[in-house]
Amino acid sequence: MSDSSPITPPIVEFRHVSKSFGLLRVLTGIDFSLERGKTTVVIGESGTGKSVLLKHMLGLLRPDKGKVFVDGQRVDRLHEKEWVPIRRRFGYLFQMGALFDSMTAGQNVAFPLQEHTNKTDEEIAGVVARKLAMVGLDGAQNKWPSELSGGQRKRVALARAIAMEPDIILYDEPTTGLDPIRSDTINDLIIKLKNELGVTSVVVTHDMTSAFKVADRILMLQNGTFIADGTADDFRNSTDPRVQAFVTGDADLQSVHAETESVSKEKPHGGT
Repeated sequence: MSDSSPITPPIVEFRHVSKSFGLLRVLTGIDFSLERGKTTVVIGESGTGKSVLLKHMLGLLRPDKGKVFVDGQRVDRLHEKEWVPIRRRFGYLFQMGALFDSMTAGQNVAFPLQEHTNKTDEEIAGVVARKLAMVGLDGAQNKWPSELSGGQRKRVALARAIAMEPDIILYDEPTTGLDPIRSDTINDLIIKLKNELGVTSVVVTHDMTSAFKVADRILMLQNGTFIADGTADDFRNSTDPRVQAFVTGDADLQSVHAETESVSKEKPHGGT
């Protein structure tokens, strides 16, 4: 007897997505999909298109070629108004947190609820308290951003990112500017939110310690395409000099590129 249960589409899928800015080719025929409830980490040098990838997921950029799907629905051709309900399914942690300085921590977390829901002030206050507690800042509602440490501001921003109960959280360099202890706190929160909320996470980072700790899957982006795709152990044990140069941080990436460019063209590495 065959299994007649419907096949669930990937929560986000790119099919042959390409994007250029003038003569600069940033993405070249990207194919990949996000597994629900897992954390995918995207690594690569600055300027390789990692943030461009995130912006395509949110409809802030549209591909020159290719298709983008969210839950099986093609979204790259939608009008701006049609994107509104889709974007509500995403939470976004900006690189530097991007808190409103003129608002308290509680008001920052409340902002998307006030803008996009019909909840009462009492209901919003309850959500704010729960989300701040979830990131270890219960009772910080009346603190101003200037009164918080860098790690605390990042955690408030994360509480704001999850205020709308998103299905997908996008983290743009979540540990940038933080010391190792505070960085590890953010890593633990990424894992906690995946486990407790069941969210799908995409983490863009240069921090390999963070990548190895939080990732279910790691993708390395270079020259507009994925040159490696695997688990943390796959990356630790990779014999690709480009991967090792990035992972260890002790090689001249430019010289590595020159040595391997012809090889990569003849025999492309994995990446789905």
